[in-house]
Amino acid sequence: MGVIGVQLVVTMVMASVIQKIIPHYSFARWLLCSGSLRWYQHPTEDELRSLAGKQQKGKNKKDRKYNGHIENKPLTVPKDIDLQLETKSIAEVDTLALHYFPEYQWLVDFTVAATVVYLITEFYYSLVGPSNEMNISVVWCLLVLAFVMKVLFSLTAHYFKGEEGGERSLCITFAFFFFVKAMAILIITENYLEFGLETGFANFSESAVQFLEKQGLDSQGPISKLTFKLFLALLCSLIGAFLTFPGLRLAQMHLDALNLATEKVTQTLLHINFLAPLIMVLLWVKPITKDYIMNPTLGKESVPLMTEATFDTLRLWVIILLCLLRLGLMRRHLQAYLNLAQKCVDQMKKEAGRISTVDLQKMVARVFYYLCVIALQYMAPLVMLLHTTLLLKTLGDHSWGVYSEPEGLIDPDQMPAASLPLTAPENTKVSVAQITMALGSLRNVFTPLLFRGLLSFLTWWIAACLFSTSLFGLFYHQYLTAA
Repeated sequence: MGVIGVQLVVTMVMASVIQKIIPHYSFARWLLCSGSLRWYQHPTEDELRSLAGKQQKGKNKKDRKYNGHIENKPLTVPKDIDLQLETKSIAEVDTLALHYFPEYQWLVDFTVAATVVYLITEFYYSLVGPSNEMNISVVWCLLVLAFVMKVLFSLTAHYFKGEEGGERSLCITFAFFFFVKAMAILIITENYLEFGLETGFANFSESAVQFLEKQGLDSQGPISKLTFKLFLALLCSLIGAFLTFPGLRLAQMHLDALNLATEKVTQTLLHINFLAPLIMVLLWVKPITKDYIMNPTLGKESVPLMTEATFDTLRLWVIILLCLLRLGLMRRHLQAYLNLAQKCVDQMKKEAGRISTVDLQKMVARVFYYLCVIALQYMAPLVMLLHTTLLLKTLGDHSWGVYSEPEGLIDPDQMPAASLPLTAPENTKVSVAQITMALGSLRNVFTPLLFRGLLSFLTWWIAACLFSTSLFGLFYHQYLTAA
């Protein structure tokens, strides 16, 4: 087979790199342990005793003796205690205590490896241009998306295991909201939202009917349009439920990062990063972006500035650049989250009463121990959006060149048949011919038009879910919490 070549060699080399090198030179670990992130250490009991003006722990009049056992009351300190937390750079040994650190490290490092394989494969295709080879980078991107969904499912299930039902109710509410929203979006005509989903599904149904007729089966199609959209809406509801808490957390980190930023450039980049999903959403709204960019009205004439293929390529580049911007601002958001420890202590000082030393230590330590959960909530939507876009480029038959003319979609009827080995026996020739014809027919069924419409919609939907949840989180943290 044609796949046993350069692509397989790249895959085997990258698998060896993942196994041998990445555990020692981890990009995920470098993001946390490069020295730019500082976490707040919880105070020891002796420090709290010293600040509260109490003696060292021992027998005193408050100790009560029951049946020969001394019962010690838990040590408490005033909430308005003059406590200043000490900071420390995150070291590699500190990451051992972080919750979800193995999941975070595996997702980020595997994403880096898959992205490198994708870049090498794209370079190989641009040089050689093989027509009968399977693009192995598609498999890597699908694996990345599978790992992302698994991680998001694990994080969402964590909220369902808690005793309090607030998070569970919120997640279910957003799931129903996104299901209704997806059903509403799917009935909008392509004059407003240009996904190409209707065209892709029509092409898929027609090709599937022809494939079944060649196999001697009489069918009206593999699936009806209503059933297809219903399953798609259920998938969208699941994605929306998974992205609920990442969006809410992003809004809180955005507000805290803005308060920390002092330079105007940094504040502008933070605003662009927060509005990035909205920019991605508008890229598929035809009356707002495509009509004005491709055919702007200059005077009395409409002068086209670019072709439709160039606009599609430009759209891919905008999404990738916005993803890189979000990755570049990751540490600022994580540092804003780590500062919640001092923020909680400052808020505690405004309250009256006393607090036990154990509860105070847990309040401070909990922020750092859940750092990787927050990092996953920040990175997982980013990785999902990036690799869905890469799949859209590859399976949708787009081009990376903005000024180059596209080659266009390949007509399934004009695809060359794979050559058969001449030295094989006759029975082997027949078997190979049958398999080749079956694979070729399936390739004609799942055309680039179908993938272009489906992946365009999924990319748009992920961005829409991120913006909806982060906008709700911004409203919640800015107004409801303050009220």
